Amino acid sequence: YITTLAYKSDLRTKQQHLNEPLLDHRAGQRFLTEAFKVILEEVLCKGIDVNEKVCEWHEPEELATLLDLELRENGEQQHQLLQRVRDVAKYSVKTNHPRFFNQLFAGVDYHALTGRFLTEALNTSQYTYEVAPVFVLMEDEVLSKLRSLVGWAQGDGIFCPGGTVSNMYAMNLARYRAFPEVKLKGQRALPRLAVFTSQESHYSVMKAAAFQGIGTENVFKVKVDDRGCMITDDLSEKIELAKSQGAVPFLVHATSGTTVRGAFDPLEPIADICDRQGLWMHVDAAWGGSVLFSKEHRHLMRGVERWEPGLFLISSPFPQDLLKRCHSADATYLFQQDKFYDMSLDTGDKSIQCGRKVDCLKLWLMWKAVGSQGLEERVDRAFAHTRYLVEKMKKREGFQLIGKPEFVNVCFWFIPASLRGKENSPDYQDRLSKVAPVIKERMIKQGTMMVGYQPQGGRVNFFRMIVISPQLSYKDMTFFLDEIERLGNNL
Repeated sequence: YITTLAYKSDLRTKQQHLNEPLLDHRAGQRFLTEAFKVILEEVLCKGIDVNEKVCEWHEPEELATLLDLELRENGEQQHQLLQRVRDVAKYSVKTNHPRFFNQLFAGVDYHALTGRFLTEALNTSQYTYEVAPVFVLMEDEVLSKLRSLVGWAQGDGIFCPGGTVSNMYAMNLARYRAFPEVKLKGQRALPRLAVFTSQESHYSVMKAAAFQGIGTENVFKVKVDDRGCMITDDLSEKIELAKSQGAVPFLVHATSGTTVRGAFDPLEPIADICDRQGLWMHVDAAWGGSVLFSKEHRHLMRGVERWEPGLFLISSPFPQDLLKRCHSADATYLFQQDKFYDMSLDTGDKSIQCGRKVDCLKLWLMWKAVGSQGLEERVDRAFAHTRYLVEKMKKREGFQLIGKPEFVNVCFWFIPASLRGKENSPDYQDRLSKVAPVIKERMIKQGTMMVGYQPQGGRVNFFRMIVISPQLSYKDMTFFLDEIERLGNNL
């Protein structure tokens, strides 16, 4: 009898529990408010302070202990979770920092960040108008405006998670346009295909060829000139070489703003070759496409209106529904044909993804805030800082530029005093190759700044300085040069 009473009491408790929300919204919102204070202070205030470190370096084993990464059976108290938030902020790299020059992104735009916060809070997926009405219309407007920068009145497009996915879209769409039967029958029904790209294009071209079953051996690397730009005569030769081997050319992948040197391939002559050969021309403008906002610098992409770029955008000469025809799978649980609104607003079936995060809001809100003129000013300012850095670098002993920068990538060697004048020594290149890694280790462990380095082609390790953050000033350029000297002079 006692056991029965206990069982009934326990059952009533469970039923009462199931009749109430699982989450305590008030407690959750209090936590969010306190966590946001931490984010504001540790990431957005300290993160842009030049007196703070760019990173707090720890070896992996030590860092794992500091973070207490273990996941346990029972949850933690709110004060413990807030400490986790502080720890994540403390030990993460501050990419907003004015001395972060390491990647092709840097700095913070508060309007764009607000857009990202709002996107995450709304937590929708951009595949149908019914669940993302605001963002379907917003994406269409942003894409339309971007197409107008290119010079197109009509076309199609889609926001992608990054340049790599955009390049994969390009290869898949180009193959489908040339051989639409591939969607049904697969690669086995096709001849050997050939892709053409420059020696300094992004490595995602190779990934795309492997991922889509085309094969990396069928990616023909075109020679580049001293600036890193594709040599069109060699492109023509490579196309004929592929044909002589029995391959069918279908795609030329050009680049506006290569990853390392920031080079711009000559789009006009490449487009001429593609026209003559009947090839799809894609331009990876994930890095250099920002020059389209600038009247002073958009000449770097002369011929832009003739290509199919990656954001992902396609131009009006192609069928308006090419993206959908290539990627659609007609999922009836999402894309019912008897909906009460215009079905063309359900854009999800032209994506290779199902769930797709909203990416348009951060750009839209930033664009709304500063306008096209403000975006142009940011581009021109980055070029001005680049010119300033290059001129100062030329006047300092030990800095050896690798060509004149075409964009905001400044590539150079730092020659320590111990190596100056010894260029003809047999071990010079070997010793020079060790300079950048040591300087990089020192700057990271001291937390003063971050800048990347790499070998490329026949060149040993050299630095790649990216001048992109809207927070930069001439003082930061001078600091950068002083710090390289301080960290490397005794090598």
